[in-house]
Amino acid sequence: MFMKSFMKAAVFASVLPVMGLLGMTTASANVSMLHDFHFNHPTFVHDLPFAQHHVVIQVSQDNPARWTLTLNNAQNLLNYFGQEKVQIVVVAFGPGIKMYLPNSPVASRIAAINAEGVEFDVCHNSMEAFKQKTGHLPKLDPSVVIVPAGIVRIMQLEHAGFAYVKP
Repeated sequence: MFMKSFMKAAVFASVLPVMGLLGMTTASANVSMLHDFHFNHPTFVHDLPFAQHHVVIQVSQDNPARWTLTLNNAQNLLNYFGQEKVQIVVVAFGPGIKMYLPNSPVASRIAAINAEGVEFDVCHNSMEAFKQKTGHLPKLDPSVVIVPAGIVRIMQLEHAGFAYVKP
């Protein structure tokens, strides 16, 4: 079912330029695990069947220097192990979700590292808190995956054997 949702999002992403011209929002373009999240069976947007190392990195601060450090950590892991040998998931929650905004100072790096197989997850609870403060859900980088709760996603991945890193 998650792959079906992912495929729908991929098809939807192909119409994003047209939507932008029409002034439509892209918030619904993000892949979502809200309805397909099963704690004992983690799913991912990047299929990495040969990954021997698994790492989850937490981002929970509104701090561009910390975001840069997080992306440097992810890139260093990719460089050391190779992108087929390491699976990396960056999970943002709380003020850390600002890292995924389109005007974030690390937005271009997120796109580049996503292309190398790093997954970027965002906490839906934090998105709702953002909405309460601003009156709207945040617009996010289209590669970001929405998870029900960032801390639960981190717990899920640790339960599945992922090493935990908080820069």
